Amino acid sequence: MERRAPEFGLSIEGPVVLLPTPHRDERGLFARLSCPQEFAELGIAFSAAQTSLSRNPARHTLRGMHYQPGEWAEGKIIRATRGAAFDVAVDLRPESPTYLGWCATRLSAESMAAFFIPRGFAHGFLTLEPDTDIVYEIDRPFEAGHGAGLRWSDPMIAIDWPAEPAVIGERDAGYVLFDAALFRDR
Repeated sequence: MERRAPEFGLSIEGPVVLLPTPHRDERGLFARLSCPQEFAELGIAFSAAQTSLSRNPARHTLRGMHYQPGEWAEGKIIRATRGAAFDVAVDLRPESPTYLGWCATRLSAESMAAFFIPRGFAHGFLTLEPDTDIVYEIDRPFEAGHGAGLRWSDPMIAIDWPAEPAVIGERDAGYVLFDAALFRDR
């Protein structure tokens, strides 16, 4: 497995793109996608406690920007297993020099790349193809009632999305603009 910086946005300490090392032969290929030992060798302390799937039939479906605050924070490894998506992480660590900065990568089933997003970040994506499936490996079980979000189009964060969303859920469309005072209370 190989580690590299996200291609888009700021250079932010924490999120990284993970590329598997496929072994090819006449049958096709085999690649290890998740291995805590390999992650540790790359400086990433991650072990999945839960795996989830997001199925998105329409191109330019937007999901995000979601996060779990405080003690409910989640680290994630995100991967497209069908189709492609523009995947984004927003730094919500108040002590970070890149606080409220964002970085992103293009995930596709073809590339097999994954995006590691540590705790302390909001996450969201925009599908780039119809019929895109996104698989999340999460380092802790989800606890309902603690979810929060940022507006995908917040000018304070200024994510450079590759297209306008064609489909967006009511909850995601209803997130308010970032307010530092409200954020500190979460």
